[in-house]
Amino acid sequence: MRWFLTVLGVIFGIVVFLFLDYTLPSKQTVRITNTYNRLTDIGANAFFYASPDTGTVQNAQGQRDVRFIDTVRPNGKPHVYRNEDTGWIWPPYFKYDSSNLHAQATDLRSTAASPEWVSVTSYGWRIAWLSVYPNAISIKPVAGPEVKPFNWAAQIILLILGTLLFLLWRMWNQFRERTIDPAVRSADEAWDRLDARADAARDRARGRMRRWWDGLRGR
Repeated sequence: MRWFLTVLGVIFGIVVFLFLDYTLPSKQTVRITNTYNRLTDIGANAFFYASPDTGTVQNAQGQRDVRFIDTVRPNGKPHVYRNEDTGWIWPPYFKYDSSNLHAQATDLRSTAASPEWVSVTSYGWRIAWLSVYPNAISIKPVAGPEVKPFNWAAQIILLILGTLLFLLWRMWNQFRERTIDPAVRSADEAWDRLDARADAARDRARGRMRRWWDGLRGR
């Protein structure tokens, strides 16, 4: 039973980690190279795109007109973002300004010869083989590629979640100490008493059987 609970706890921890890793905001310092719209096939990867509740429209072929932002990291590796509204659904970024963000990103495009570096706040993952892209939330110019703004939002959210988990853990421990542990001890004591009575009854029965048998042999 203990190994099952351990495995269950590990699986739960992995799920929570993946959920937070996808949902929490992250910041990357990049150089914007291009912005464009593209008809994108939405199928098995629909979970990683905006919900139709945000006003997105797909054609009969399951394609959606999605805004994209091409960027390059300071190490020269490309990184592509999508730019979709999130609306009031999960994750709760309440983003409705994808058009304005697209215009801002277009205005901040630069070349390798004359780079302009920006910090892009986004959430989500980049999974190339599934055509999954992180969703850009905001863009702010920075002084250079070495500037990496501190991710206050993610740290504050993690601090709040950690505090809530600690409080829940304390409440569970108090509930267990005041309710579950006494109930378990009471059940153990009741079982011990029942077992003792059963042993006593069995001993008495054996005694009666022995006396009956001795009586038969005495005859």
